[in-house]
Amino acid sequence: MYDFAIIGGGIVGLSTGIALYDRYPNAKVLVLEKENVLADHQTGHNSGVIHSGIYYKPGSFKARFAKAGSRSMIEFCRKHDIEHDICGKVIVATKQEELPLLDNLFSRGLENELAIQKISEGELKEIEPHVNGVGAIRVPMAGIVNYRQVSEKFSEIILQHGGEIRLGTKVEKIIEKKGEVLIETNKQTYKARLVINCAGLQSDRVAKAAGYKTDMKIVPFRGEYFKLKPEKRYLVKHLIYPVPNPKFPFLGVHFTRMISGEVDAGPNAVLSFKREGYKKTDFNLKDFAEVMGYPGFWKLASGFMKEGIDEMVRSVSKAKFVESLQQLIPEIQADDLVPAPAGVRAQALKNNGVMVDDFHIILGESSVHVCNAPSPAATASIEIGKEVVNRIPVQGHLKMSVAL
Repeated sequence: MYDFAIIGGGIVGLSTGIALYDRYPNAKVLVLEKENVLADHQTGHNSGVIHSGIYYKPGSFKARFAKAGSRSMIEFCRKHDIEHDICGKVIVATKQEELPLLDNLFSRGLENELAIQKISEGELKEIEPHVNGVGAIRVPMAGIVNYRQVSEKFSEIILQHGGEIRLGTKVEKIIEKKGEVLIETNKQTYKARLVINCAGLQSDRVAKAAGYKTDMKIVPFRGEYFKLKPEKRYLVKHLIYPVPNPKFPFLGVHFTRMISGEVDAGPNAVLSFKREGYKKTDFNLKDFAEVMGYPGFWKLASGFMKEGIDEMVRSVSKAKFVESLQQLIPEIQADDLVPAPAGVRAQALKNNGVMVDDFHIILGESSVHVCNAPSPAATASIEIGKEVVNRIPVQGHLKMSVAL
């Protein structure tokens, strides 16, 4: 029998494994991942940004964990020689009417105790000569990393502690009994004293398989990107973001330097017809029917009808996508861009149409379920792992098994 079984081999599941060994060095830990490689979904399709926490409501888990997580992520990368770059970010107001929104965002950043600066149009030109802006916020602590590499190091550490990782192992049913949990998979049944659900895009279904109603459903949104051709990468020196639209729950198209040297441009945000649908043609009848039959989705869609249509237009029209990018860098032309891999965001949505805005963890009898961990979860992964371990209901049998 294992002490802990983690469902999900993405960065949050793996960081939770690290946190377990920090607390319980002699524990028996099992990681179950349904794919044949680790970090294959949200983690592996991540833009690689180390976020600062400027966007998030002061006092929220996202704000606190992004700030602390950026520090712990950088420390981890330095300790393990993982390539990263604290390149900094500028958040740009491209027109006068956006300046009050920029001021509000700056105030939020100060509330989150971030060392940020307001900069003028001239100062912005010194940092990013090709950017169109009437003012900006400089966020010097933002950076970039390859989160797949971070996840690989997490997995190495788990294995070094004697943990086990089972790939190609899909969880089908979870049965909580007194003193143990049975985890039925497509390969065999495992026993553990406690299960930790870090299944990302499948987290609500795993919670349901354990018998828990979450009052939320994961709705997948695909973020589609282009890349700048190599000869045009000089146009972007840092991370360049627009002032976010307060009426829309996504950040808008932006430019992201990657640790590989490439520059991503995007994303838009469109409903994916498959939970793990990275292509426009990807379709899964079960996933599609669940969303179409969910009242919360239609309530959300009715509230963001115009914005949603704009996102769908950008999805099918490269010209419209380019127009959005030109608001930040007017020199960008359609020929400067080539298609890039998309990502899918697992967004928890309540039945009333309200997006779950913060990280959300549910405690079961012998289980812990991370039911909402969208961006900045990769940045905050080390802190999320610590929080999950802090939430574990250490009952007598568990304490006897793993405590030193």
